[in-house]
Amino acid sequence: MTMTKLFTPSRRQFLRYSAGISLAGTGISLAPQVFAGSTQPYKLSFDHTHTHEKISLIYAMGGQYVPTALNRLNHFLRDHYSGTVGTMDPQLFDILHRIVLTLNARQPFQVISGYRCAQTNEKLRTTRGGGVAKHSLHMDGKAIDIRLPGVPLAELRDAALSLKAGGVGFYPRDQFIHVDTGRVRHWGT
Repeated sequence: MTMTKLFTPSRRQFLRYSAGISLAGTGISLAPQVFAGSTQPYKLSFDHTHTHEKISLIYAMGGQYVPTALNRLNHFLRDHYSGTVGTMDPQLFDILHRIVLTLNARQPFQVISGYRCAQTNEKLRTTRGGGVAKHSLHMDGKAIDIRLPGVPLAELRDAALSLKAGGVGFYPRDQFIHVDTGRVRHWGT
């Protein structure tokens, strides 16, 4: 794994990040249906389209999330506008892992957006012509915008929809799909 940029958090960002560490440190499996009886490692790989960072790691093993991996993913998926690190919902990683298995994908996900702080979300909402929700799940660490090289966007969308695991948005003009851990729903063409 390579991470090309380091980030020095403010006190508030450090406290939020520390809270994520303490929650992740519990070793509790938050999505037992995904890990049921499994001893295999759960691996994900990402390329960030804005920061140009790359990460590939095992985020769960033996039915448990790996706290250090979750912390690294929180940092990797930080708000790329402000540098604010949020706490990502580990169940989002479970959905992405299931998409990889469904598609037998070999390439890393390309990340367009992960966590967003409230200020960034509001700025994007008011400057992007209505494409950003006021109460976006990105602000809760429960959403990610992605694409997968070598996989047609409609096929990626269909794989995510087939899981019936949360929200799926389809943005063909911008070449990404939105996946979240909210209620099951979908939008876009």
